[in-house]
Amino acid sequence: MMSDARLAVRVSGDIHELEGEIVSPYINHDLEPTRIKQRKWAMKDIAALWISMSACVPTYMLASSLIAEGMSWWQAVVTIFLGNTIVLLPMILNAHAGTKYGIPFPVYCRPSFGILGANIPAILRALVACGWFGIQAWIGGWAIFKIIAVFVPSWESAPTEILGISLPQLLCFLFFWGINMWVIHKGIDSIRILLNIKAPLLIALGLALLAWAYGKAGGFGPMLDTPSAFSAGGKKEGQFWSFFFPALTGMIGFWATLSLNIPDFTRYAYSQRDQVVGQALGLPTTMGLYSFIGVAVTSATAVIYGETIWDPVVLLTKFKSPVLLVVALFSLCIATLATNIAANVVSPANDFANLWPKGISFRTGGFITGVIGILIQPWRLVSDPSGYIFTWLVGYSALLGAIGGILIADYFIVRKTKLDLVQLYVREGSYWYRGGFNPAAILALLAGILPNLPGFLGTSKVMTVAPIWMKLYNYAWFVGFFISGALYVLLAPILGRSEATPVKVES
Repeated sequence: MMSDARLAVRVSGDIHELEGEIVSPYINHDLEPTRIKQRKWAMKDIAALWISMSACVPTYMLASSLIAEGMSWWQAVVTIFLGNTIVLLPMILNAHAGTKYGIPFPVYCRPSFGILGANIPAILRALVACGWFGIQAWIGGWAIFKIIAVFVPSWESAPTEILGISLPQLLCFLFFWGINMWVIHKGIDSIRILLNIKAPLLIALGLALLAWAYGKAGGFGPMLDTPSAFSAGGKKEGQFWSFFFPALTGMIGFWATLSLNIPDFTRYAYSQRDQVVGQALGLPTTMGLYSFIGVAVTSATAVIYGETIWDPVVLLTKFKSPVLLVVALFSLCIATLATNIAANVVSPANDFANLWPKGISFRTGGFITGVIGILIQPWRLVSDPSGYIFTWLVGYSALLGAIGGILIADYFIVRKTKLDLVQLYVREGSYWYRGGFNPAAILALLAGILPNLPGFLGTSKVMTVAPIWMKLYNYAWFVGFFISGALYVLLAPILGRSEATPVKVES
């Protein structure tokens, strides 16, 4: 039901703005389309967002984990650059609807999945964000643990008696988690100051580590001369391609989450040019710089310590000066907090709100994210490089690739970027389908996920599967993306898709 008979959509250039107010159980303040006056993000703001999110500990760990698994520095950097170049395309495509119509990710899912069916991709995306929220909270707590251990060395020897970690580790994790919950309670605006200082802070820390490694290892030569384990005579000779393709899929999976919910941010952009150029400038360059820092410093640890240390928190504890250590780890905590709120709270909070718009606010959705972030036991996800890449990153990329294929196929191929802004919130409207669900999208989603399921179960050691399924799993994101996207295009007209044209009041 609409509260104003004059409800319409004003079009200014390519930006659609709702005039009037919709009264519906499927809308609240956080899910409604943004107004022109709310659009304050220019190209530099979009670029700054990506710089802030990309310069983080998981980026460092992602790059250095490739070194730990046997890649040379240049192989790791090329793999990361290629993965980010590939994922930038669906990132920009999905961002288009957010900028054009001012809608967040859960509402963007409604034309393809249905008003109620949109909860399926939204919750799948939210659960992945909960995992990332937990990982970032664990990293922040781990840094706090290491700070305290400088002054209380006995903490390091505490027994691992609670879910695989020690009581001091658990307390530090919960303390940092509590800080995140406090920021969520204060509201998203409270993180702005942290975001402004976070990116330069962590980049400065990374460059300082690089300078230290350069001096300690005796120059870039020793640092980057560590040969690939896949080269002739190496421990993994002849196994490069079998590692490269799942690693590439993992690199794509790293930002596969944001490639879906990027409308949550670009709905505040001034124009399509701002979001496209801002993302192209911010994402690949920062990932390239920070991943190089990761691989270079990790390569140096092999020279300096005789082993690859892929966790920067562990590496920082090698420093002898307590003051330097505390300052470095405290900076890391601040940066991790800012990244966690920006990258891992905004989307799931909106996704959970979409389940029950009138009962779940952004703040409540953030609290739900925090609770699941504990239950997922994030310390197990980052306990080793192999599990981090093959089980976590590749595993969820199988889910998100399928969703991305459907969203892009629906918006660009089926609808030609035309949505009815009002109908996105109306029961029994153009996007209601069958009981609020679109069978075409659900069948296409299942078809894209199922081929990757045996490989995931085999990688997780749940069961033994045929080698063909394990090889297919190496391309999980691509398999899900193309199968689901292609099948959706075929099924959409068969299962009764209806087109909708928005009411316009020309400016």
